[in-house]
Amino acid sequence: MFQDAGIIGLTIIIVAIFIVLAIFFTFVPVTLWISALAAGVRVSIFTLIGMRLRRVIPSRIVNPLIKAHKAGIEVTINQLESHYLAGGNVDRVVNALIAAHRANIELSFERAAAIDLAGRDVLEAVQMSVNPKVIETPFIAGVASNGIEVKAKARITVRTNLDRLVGGAGEETIIARVGEGIVSTIGSSTSHAVVLENPDLISQTVLSKGLDSGTAFEILSIDIADVDIGKNIGAELQIEQAQADKNIAQAKAEERRAMAVASEQEMVAKVQEMKAKVVEAEAEVPMAMAEALRSGNLGIMDYMNYKNIQADTMMRDSIAKSTNDDNTQNK
Repeated sequence: MFQDAGIIGLTIIIVAIFIVLAIFFTFVPVTLWISALAAGVRVSIFTLIGMRLRRVIPSRIVNPLIKAHKAGIEVTINQLESHYLAGGNVDRVVNALIAAHRANIELSFERAAAIDLAGRDVLEAVQMSVNPKVIETPFIAGVASNGIEVKAKARITVRTNLDRLVGGAGEETIIARVGEGIVSTIGSSTSHAVVLENPDLISQTVLSKGLDSGTAFEILSIDIADVDIGKNIGAELQIEQAQADKNIAQAKAEERRAMAVASEQEMVAKVQEMKAKVVEAEAEVPMAMAEALRSGNLGIMDYMNYKNIQADTMMRDSIAKSTNDDNTQNK
């Protein structure tokens, strides 16, 4: 009975030791500590435990530290851990430091960490400092002084400027500035033929303006890849202007015609008014004659002579009208 109790106690002790060791090896990265010692990096086991307590993944710190130590980069574990806690990518920063060290580019850990925390890819920036990048613009259209549209495509060779990477403008600004320079250079040309004969004139003019000021890049060269001829903008503008002038002239002519029609209608109304006045005056003649007869100012013989003259006049008018009708029919 005592023997069975001893076996059970021993079993419990072994299980307890196993559980403690499992918890220990889970909480304390012993294998990572051994790897650091083998690489010549001194990291205490309590430092690794402190990382666990600070919710820092030890492998994210120790492995880059080993990599930096092997490459001859002097960084401390506190620097790496503080950058990790700030939300940075420790492994990418260390890789950028190693790449800069191999290319003899001066880059401190503080600068690399600041670039990484700014949201830039610090490793890509270092690689672009060693191997410049070519940015190709779309076709940019400009109009020469003779009205011909010229389209040009440029290739911009840039190199990262690490000192201006934090706070510097990106590729979009470079493309916009180069596009503006191309448009102004084409616009200042006397004709499209000058641009076609000397396309390097565009690149020389644009490159001399210092377009990389305030950007994260240094422009090494601007090469014109292609030049095409577009529309005759000047002729199209002249046609549109002529059409507009024609429409204005037609509108003014229509206005004058409307005024003439209105004036004619006014004259017709005035003629009718004058005819009405004549009829009114003629209506007063018999009344005046009757008044003259009553007052004795006009005798009966005078009235008869007036009637004879009136009859003669009507006869002459009838003869003249008949003669005119005959002449018209003969023609």
